[in-house]
Amino acid sequence: MKCIVCHGQDIPVTEVNEELKLKTDIVYVRIHIPVCRACGERYYDRRTVRFLEEAEAKLKEGKANLEEVGKVLMYR
Repeated sequence: MKCIVCHGQDIPVTEVNEELKLKTDIVYVRIHIPVCRACGERYYDRRTVRFLEEAEAKLKEGKANLEEVGKVLMYR
């Protein structure tokens, strides 16, 4: 496989955290996808996209099992 952005060839399957928004919060969803080591371009297959869409739908319905792992604070 060759990267469509930088034409690099080092594109291993990597565990990444995809960010989904839930009102003012951010929810990380761990997925395994190919990521170009040279430029960071991510490659999603249909199954992964469906999984993310289902996770987003569960978040909106309030049916997701979430674990709080920290807080982000904003200085004003």
